[in-house]
Amino acid sequence: MDIDDEVKQIKVTGSKAIESRKKMNFMARYTLSVTILGTFIFLIWLLFFTELKADSRDLVNILIGAYVAVLAKSTDYWFKDKDDPEHKESETLNTNGA
Repeated sequence: MDIDDEVKQIKVTGSKAIESRKKMNFMARYTLSVTILGTFIFLIWLLFFTELKADSRDLVNILIGAYVAVLAKSTDYWFKDKDDPEHKESETLNTNGA
């Protein structure tokens, strides 16, 4: 096995590790976003479709207000234009050996 073959093998192995990590990170972020959305919908349901005592209703209103900020951050993550460090790492790995 000469040096070029070894370099290619290292690039393939590194690329597979990066892709695997990208998939795991995406699934974690997606799961977290779905959990946040589900919690917000549950709080809205509690507020409008159930009978609550006045004290509990105040608490649910406070929680919904806090979750609006959480939803804003989650929306920013998914829809805001950003630099992805993992994408840069993939590009660096692909251009170093070429």
